Parts: sequence; C-alpha cells; structure tokens
Amino acid sequence: MKPAHYNMPIQPVEYIIANNLDYISGNIVKYASRWDKKGEPYSDLCKIIEYAKIQIRNLPARGENNVE
Repeated sequence: MKPAHYNMPIQPVEYIIANNLDYISGNIVKYASRWDKKGEPYSDLCKIIEYAKIQIRNLPARGENNVE
C-alpha cells in the first residue's frame, strides 16, 4: 500500500522523466507536488526554497545579484 502522498493523478517522477528535468529541478517538482500531503509541510516548503536557491546560483551570470 502506497502512502497517501503518492495519491496523485500524475506522479512527480513521471513528470520529471517526461520533461527531462535535472536533479535539482526534479526535487523542486517532487516537493512542490507533495508539500501539503505529508506531515512536514514547513520543511518541504523550505526544501523547495533551498533547491531554488541552488538552481539560481548555478545560472549563468546575467548581471543579477545571487540569492542568498
């Protein structure tokens, strides 16, 4: 039996594979898809922010300040 946070019309892993997302983007999708379905909503929302910050730091320089 799958945990309740797996009951979704489209599984995050299916979306991640179909869209050829990198590891960091895949984790953002995963946590964004289930943050309100598990017992740690605050923690999962914080993980989305942290992964987004990593992704921003890895963008090519465009003359913008990095998020810290």
